[in-house]
Amino acid sequence: MKKLSLSFLFVLIFVSCNSTKHVAEDEHMLTQNYIFVDSVRNKSSNIQKYILQKPNPRFLDLPFALYLHNIGNPNKPKTPSKWGEKNPRSYNFVKNIFSEKQSIGYANTFIGLNNWFLKHQGPEIIKKKKVKRTADNLWAYYKTQGYFKSKVDTVVNLYKDKKATVEYHVTKGKPTILDTINFKIESTVLDSIYKNSGTTSLLKTGDQYNDKTFRNEAGRVLKLFRNNGIYHFTESSLGFYVDSTRADYKTNVDFLISGDRLEEKQGIYINTPFKVHKITEVNVITDYSFTKKGEQLKDSISYKGINFLAHNKVKYNPKYLAQSIFLKPNQIYKDTLRNLTRNHLKSLKNFKSTNIKFSSIPGTDDELKMDVFLSPLEKYTLGLETEITHSNIRNIGSSAKFSISNRNALRGAELLKLSFLGSYFNSNSGPGWEIGVDASLEIPRFIAPFGLSKLVPKEMSPKTLFSIGSSFQKNIGLDRQAFTFLSDYKWQYNAKKTIQLEILNTQYIKNLNINSYFDIYSSEFSNLDDVAKAYDTANNINTNYPLSDDIDKQVTEAISFMNKVSADTSFKATNSDEYNTALNILNRYNIVTSDFLIPVLAYSYTYNNQTKFNDNNFSFFKARIANSGNILGLISKNTNANGKKTFARIPLAQYFKTDIEYKQFWDLGSNSVFGFRTFLGVIIPYDNSDIPFTKSYFAGGSNDIRAWQTYELGPGSNNTGLEYNVGSLKFLTSAEYRFDVVSKLKGALFIDAGNIWDITGSEFVDDDAKFTGSSSLKDIAIGSGFGARLDFSFLILRLDVGFKTYEPYLTGNKWLKNYNFANAVYNIGINYPF
Repeated sequence: MKKLSLSFLFVLIFVSCNSTKHVAEDEHMLTQNYIFVDSVRNKSSNIQKYILQKPNPRFLDLPFALYLHNIGNPNKPKTPSKWGEKNPRSYNFVKNIFSEKQSIGYANTFIGLNNWFLKHQGPEIIKKKKVKRTADNLWAYYKTQGYFKSKVDTVVNLYKDKKATVEYHVTKGKPTILDTINFKIESTVLDSIYKNSGTTSLLKTGDQYNDKTFRNEAGRVLKLFRNNGIYHFTESSLGFYVDSTRADYKTNVDFLISGDRLEEKQGIYINTPFKVHKITEVNVITDYSFTKKGEQLKDSISYKGINFLAHNKVKYNPKYLAQSIFLKPNQIYKDTLRNLTRNHLKSLKNFKSTNIKFSSIPGTDDELKMDVFLSPLEKYTLGLETEITHSNIRNIGSSAKFSISNRNALRGAELLKLSFLGSYFNSNSGPGWEIGVDASLEIPRFIAPFGLSKLVPKEMSPKTLFSIGSSFQKNIGLDRQAFTFLSDYKWQYNAKKTIQLEILNTQYIKNLNINSYFDIYSSEFSNLDDVAKAYDTANNINTNYPLSDDIDKQVTEAISFMNKVSADTSFKATNSDEYNTALNILNRYNIVTSDFLIPVLAYSYTYNNQTKFNDNNFSFFKARIANSGNILGLISKNTNANGKKTFARIPLAQYFKTDIEYKQFWDLGSNSVFGFRTFLGVIIPYDNSDIPFTKSYFAGGSNDIRAWQTYELGPGSNNTGLEYNVGSLKFLTSAEYRFDVVSKLKGALFIDAGNIWDITGSEFVDDDAKFTGSSSLKDIAIGSGFGARLDFSFLILRLDVGFKTYEPYLTGNKWLKNYNFANAVYNIGINYPF
């Protein structure tokens, strides 16, 4: 029976992997397209998009979707009754044992499974019409590039195994060059605007003809006139006349700009000259909905010539809402101000739709009325976010954040949000949890004293954010309690650049359970116990080893022992390694268990040229410069027992920190994307300050170097075995190829590289952990692997398997020594890693 099952499985796989199984005898399946431009193969994605027929998608060079399709059978029954006729024994067996209903369900299961297989893409059959249309597309494309006399030949290669390839041979010929360029503007109004603008045409004599240049020139002129009051001007008023028949491969260009437009009046079309239009009336309906269309507006408020109207009551303060209206009464019409008004209103996060309409004022031919229809979002909304967490300290756990939002909280389009967060997980020391609450108020303008709010124009959508919050942990580390306060200023310098300024970003961290330090970080206690054994041996005593494992006494006795070791110069001379280990543990203990006041001033600059959500050709750059404790450090002169500066008896974190991140993405066609990112972070303490654990860098994790767990890697070439490893310098770079597999399933191949180092110059840090220049680059760890992602459009579930490719801490061979599934790290995440 076992052999029979294996044989059946083998036959099933063999049949499904026959890619031409559903290809008829007189048909051929397309397996490859080849494009040759002037006898040279061209693989450019710009060309591929003109091909109408493409081979079945492949993963690891195999068409898995096609294999799934081939498992199905299009000739199988489509209804339970037909299925029962085809399979009477099994159908009647279920019917007799159970009932007719169960037999129908049984049949539907097999019908549904067959349909599921068939819904995957079947074999791509060669179609002569599509080959011809593709050739026409390529000819048309090269014509737009100036090759008016190009030609495209096609070759279809048919093979005996029902497969085929198609070759497209493009001969471009000589390009056409622009010769004389003439501008003909038929309106004195338009001619005056054009000449006074001082702009330069994109069409230049001697340039190669390119259709894109002509489209850009049309867009430039259209934008020029519509931003100078010519409201009715459209592209239909522009015309290019090109002579492509000249034998010398040159062409004259006549650029005609019409002086009037066709306008319908009482059923008669007449030519109406273009005029400069101005806005004379502005109405803002603040509670518009389609169901209220045509109903009476019961409330109105006028502010600086703008009428704010409502079907019920105007709930927005006109003084602040007017700051989002950039087209004012008695101003000439401008497209840029209309778009700025729309975008500014959307940025308020108070309206689900924003519609702006213009109409002529009766009895005039150069005056416009602007009506702005605002459909408010629900005033109160609820939100829920969830996340799966995992690290080498925490086992898999979950976290959730519940929020309540109140829009237009103070009648100025403010957004008030109250959030509650919680998490739960299991660790080696038992279950742990965290709860927290924070409140934030986002104000769509600058709130600043001394007139500083006027430094950033409102066109840049300035925003002020105030936030306050607190969180409490139990059995997570040292049961940290945190209090935060933040005032943040952000503005959109232009469509691609954002600037953020953090003022009074203050955090107070208090550890409530420092007595559990050695219980939680057991590797530290184990190392210290080895030092105690060496100390007793060196001094011929037995009073220290083994150290007490009683949690109530553990920390006190361990600290006393480490202080004893640090003062023993003879032990330092005879057992320097153990001596340094004790001091390192004491130093880490002081840093991790210390309370901290972290007052941060920070400046961030972000560049992002992604035009829309699904744009896969873009770059991203962000730089953040931060300082902590500079001002309070100048004010306070107090220090604690460890010589660290304090403010209100709380140790003050004093450091400079810089983070730089760059990402680039390329769309490779066929729903595949190649992405690259790199990150460099540096934190430098000063004035004898320590770096708070929460502000230090770590390596590893689902969004980092995926072949290592969070906190597992580094610093440098160290393999400490500690539960956490942190540093003051971090370098990270990743490359990832993303592609379609089947339906919603996506695949990825990736390489991550990076590490953390120490650059503080601390005497307690091992030499292997320090960054000493270019020689430390050999400590860069490399991980590689593959991933599977389920894309639900609104959410991406991700599983990445990372393999240790280069391990800098190994002795001897460092490459591929642990490159196997047993030592792989399995990362579960939500959305892409970068």
